[in-house]
Amino acid sequence: MLLNLKPKDYDIATSARPDEVLQVFPGSQLVGAKFGVVLVKDGDRQVEVATFRSDGVYTDGRRPLDVSYVSDWRADSYRRDFTINALYMDPFSMEVRDHHMGRTDLADRIIRAVGSADERFLEDHLRMLRAIRFASRLRFIIEPETAGAIRQHAHKIQVIAVERIQQELNLILTQGRVGMAFSQMWTLGLLPQIFPEIAMLYGVEQPPEYHPEGCVLTHTLSALDQLQPDCSLTLALAVLLHDIGKPSTFARGLDGRIKFSGHADVSAALSDVLLQSLRYSNDVIDQVKALVANHMRIGVLGDMRLSKQKKLIAEPWFDDLLELHRIDCIASNGDLTSYHAAGQIRRAIPPEELKPERLVTGSDLIALGLTPGPAFKTVLDRVEELQLDSQLTSKEEALDWIRNHYHTPTGLWI
Repeated sequence: MLLNLKPKDYDIATSARPDEVLQVFPGSQLVGAKFGVVLVKDGDRQVEVATFRSDGVYTDGRRPLDVSYVSDWRADSYRRDFTINALYMDPFSMEVRDHHMGRTDLADRIIRAVGSADERFLEDHLRMLRAIRFASRLRFIIEPETAGAIRQHAHKIQVIAVERIQQELNLILTQGRVGMAFSQMWTLGLLPQIFPEIAMLYGVEQPPEYHPEGCVLTHTLSALDQLQPDCSLTLALAVLLHDIGKPSTFARGLDGRIKFSGHADVSAALSDVLLQSLRYSNDVIDQVKALVANHMRIGVLGDMRLSKQKKLIAEPWFDDLLELHRIDCIASNGDLTSYHAAGQIRRAIPPEELKPERLVTGSDLIALGLTPGPAFKTVLDRVEELQLDSQLTSKEEALDWIRNHYHTPTGLWI
């Protein structure tokens, strides 16, 4: 609110104990018994109400072993991560209460840990990623002591559950200014710990005529900065991972030219392994793999047969593929010729022609006297291809084509 931004949610802290909150709001739910958190519900609305507390000793880099309830908000503020997140507002007087100079840091656009940065990051290692997320989203600077503590403790991020890391990464990837966030992760030593495959892109040369921006890591960071806030997570992951196969496919010819033969397929395979390790869902992994594997095909869309054009454009992820190509071009030589050409091809094909109803089915093949088997799919796919190429336009034409190409008068496959 102090930044004139609309809050997405509200958290309430109070001196009331959890049992008192439950008495005041019957039907609410105790969601964090150990930490004094009650989920207060009002119809479809809900808000977390936490009792003022002081945290005990942290031993796992995530949560304290125990907590003690306190009656004063100042004592509660010492367990917060950053000064700008240790601000309290009285809902009655609307007075902002600040015990750690958070408003000053907010005005100076600084991310600063509450108290000792070392202690805050040792308490919860995920706070290192949170610092980067806030800094990049708000375009703030991480002050030197806090940045130094991240650099010193970066390796500890590996003990955090991958599900928690994934959640924080998802927020970073879809908030905008993603390149800035990953650049900070690289500078402060977190990138090699979370994404060693991305860190390996540093220093990998590219053909200067196509990539005047420099090495593959520079290209990737530039591409990430093209992502818009609230973009799809699958697009963001595809932009991040689309070139991770380049180090292993790097080759320099006798003429000195650099090539990355098959890097799209290699990148897709590596993306599969990486995303599985971060516990992404199969749906997310499959779509990211498709985007990465096909990210070079937009450039040759105009050279494809009409049937292949239609099949690619009909894919549910084609919009993200087109955007991935645009971002890839902007982050390299800036040539959007193939992007605009692909858009023209797409607009020229009526939507109803992208995935028309099949002219023939397996039942039609059986009616011709043919025996069902694996070859059915081959025939049906070939007929569909000719249909998409506008070479077959009716069921009768398709059946005649099958009679002429795929079986004898006795019903045997040729």
